[in-house]
Amino acid sequence: MYMFDNWITIENRSLLEEYLNGYEYKTSGLSFSALYMWREINQFSWDIIGDYMCMSGVSHLELEDGIILPFMFPPLTKTGEYDKDALRETIFRAKEHFEKAGQPFSLRLVPFHIMEIIQEAVPELFWKDDRPNYDYIYLTQDLIDLKGRDFHSKKNHLNYFKKTFDYEYVTLTSDMAEEAMQFIADFNRRKEVPANEMELLKMEEDAMKDVFANLEKVGYVAGAILIDGKIEAVAIGGRLGNKMITEHVEKANVNYRGLYQAINNEFCKHTASWAKYINREEDMGIPNLRKAKLSYRPVKLLEKYIGYFK
Repeated sequence: MYMFDNWITIENRSLLEEYLNGYEYKTSGLSFSALYMWREINQFSWDIIGDYMCMSGVSHLELEDGIILPFMFPPLTKTGEYDKDALRETIFRAKEHFEKAGQPFSLRLVPFHIMEIIQEAVPELFWKDDRPNYDYIYLTQDLIDLKGRDFHSKKNHLNYFKKTFDYEYVTLTSDMAEEAMQFIADFNRRKEVPANEMELLKMEEDAMKDVFANLEKVGYVAGAILIDGKIEAVAIGGRLGNKMITEHVEKANVNYRGLYQAINNEFCKHTASWAKYINREEDMGIPNLRKAKLSYRPVKLLEKYIGYFK
């Protein structure tokens, strides 16, 4: 359900990044690399309304009575500033656009520091906490060093992998797209998940084909671990503001003990070392994923909220 007329394309990357980089949003979804990767699955579209860029999408996680509904990200500024009156006008015009299309209006994936700005402009909005979509933010150096008792288990798995397997970490490029897709297909075949989750994995697999083919054009940062010359783990991310990198995808063959710890560690060392922080995105309310993300000791959980009119 594309609410606006403009889609996410490589051709309009420069314009989109004027707005995406115009403010330190810090939230994983508001980067060109994330929007491009999931543009079809989440049906992202955009328009400029007044002084701000409005972007809409759909979520396959939050359903209303089994129905997928559209939402809007917080309006984006390219000046680094928000004017209260102009922001209010943009939100009400966007609300009218949704209602004319017969859709309820809501703001989703709104980080706390942006919620405060919107709240001042539109006090009529009600807000609710969106814990499944909190972002997990880590100090990159913590994930490189793995120092101290908190990381003891991670370090043990990593050391086991390094001592047991001959491997090579390489920068993942579009020239390796075919090999990378074979890895994704093999990874999905090994998964034993419910039918609805497998459907999402297949949608993701289709998205990854385009991602691997356009790594450089989109501006992804990506790496892979090769064992016996074959890709057995990948990590893909993108720049998020001036001090942060976000990791969109991290997958590893679970038949190699310590490989997940290795791809995370190598990605941070070789690909993300320029960034003070790494955003490893949300846990989607999945208990095991939440446990895994907390085990890496985030320095911050970036709170997100849903805004709606009664």
